[in-house]
Amino acid sequence: MLTVRELHKKFGALEVVRGVSFHVDAGECYGLLGPNGAGKTTTLRCCLGLTAPDAGEITLDSLPVPARAREARARIGVVPQFDNLDPDFTVRENLEMFGRYFGLPRAAVAARVPWLLDYAGLTDKADAPIEALSGGMKRRLTIARALVNDPRVLFLDEPTTGLDPQARHLVWQRLKRLLGEGRTIILTTHFMDEAQRLCDRVAIMDRGAFIAEAPPHVLIDREIEPAVIEVYGDRVGAWFEAHAKRLAERAELTGETAFCYCRDPEPLLATLAAEPELRVLRRSANLEDVFLKLTGRDLRD
Repeated sequence: MLTVRELHKKFGALEVVRGVSFHVDAGECYGLLGPNGAGKTTTLRCCLGLTAPDAGEITLDSLPVPARAREARARIGVVPQFDNLDPDFTVRENLEMFGRYFGLPRAAVAARVPWLLDYAGLTDKADAPIEALSGGMKRRLTIARALVNDPRVLFLDEPTTGLDPQARHLVWQRLKRLLGEGRTIILTTHFMDEAQRLCDRVAIMDRGAFIAEAPPHVLIDREIEPAVIEVYGDRVGAWFEAHAKRLAERAELTGETAFCYCRDPEPLLATLAAEPELRVLRRSANLEDVFLKLTGRDLRD
C-alpha cells in the first residue's frame, strides 16, 4: 500500500531525511517512531504529497507521489496530531461536511454517517456541539471522520496524545477493529506501549535515517536483555557503583534511578536485599527500552 525508496529531503543545509526506504503491506499496522526532530513528520508529509522530496520514489496505493498525490489523498484517511474539528458544526455535521470535501454525493455521506457515529461510540451525541465533547470523544470523532471516504489506508499522527488511559484503550480497540477489517495503518506515536500493542512492524528513525526496523518483539529480543531491574532511592548512586556495573550486562544511572539490564537478575536482586531503603521494580524488557538504547536518553527539542 505504501512504498518509499531512497527518500531525501533538505531544508537549507540541513538534510532532515537521509535515504529512507521502507514499505507497508496491505492490512499491516506500521509504526514510525523517533525522537523529536528525527524526520518522521517530513517523511509522512512527503508520503502524502504535502512536501516535495528532493530525491526518491514514493508509491501510495499504487499511485506515484507527488505526481498524483491529490488522487492518492482522495483514497486515504488522515488523523492529524491535533483535532481540527469545526466548532460551528455538530458531531453529525462535521462528518457530513467532511464527506463533501471528498466530492461524495450527499445521499452517500448521509447513509454512511450512522455507521461512523456507531464506530466512534457517539450515536447519542450526533446533534451535540463539538465543545460539549470530552477529549476522548473528540479524538474518536476525528478518527471516524477520517473514515468518511471508506479508505483502505489510514495515516495516524499520535492518535492518543492527551487522552486518559480509559480513552486510550478505547481508541486502541477501535484501531484494532479497523485492522481486523483489513485496513492499513501508518502510525506515529511517542507511546512505545501503543506501538508494541498495535504495530506489526516498527521503524525507529533518528537524525533523518532508519536505525532499526522489525516487528516489536523481534527488536526487543534482539536489542535488550530479557530482564530489567529499576532501582530508585537516595542511595542508589553508591549501590550502582558497587554492584550494578559488575552484575548487570548493561546498566545506566539517570538521576535517582538505575536501569539494569540482565539475563540473570538474581545476583543483582540479592544485593538489593541488604538495601531496604531502595525501591525495586523488576519487569520484562519492552519497546521503550529498545528506543532509549538506540536513540539515547538525552532530551530532544
